[in-house]
Amino acid sequence: MNLRIRDLREDADLTQKEVAGALCCDQSLYSKYERGERPLPLELADRLADYYHTSVDYLLGRTEVRAPYPKKKP
Repeated sequence: MNLRIRDLREDADLTQKEVAGALCCDQSLYSKYERGERPLPLELADRLADYYHTSVDYLLGRTEVRAPYPKKKP
């Protein structure tokens, strides 16, 4: 799977340790997500999409549209 999480992190000038801290996970585990050695759990994909203000589909390479989807009205 071609995740865009590394590109997003580098574009934001962040380290793996900084992003891992925001996700409350270990840097070495986050590194495995970036390299595709471990599948990215849906919960973390959702948190990363919020973190980078994008959609999960964009993170997963399913769309070229970077903007997040509109929020549902309550």
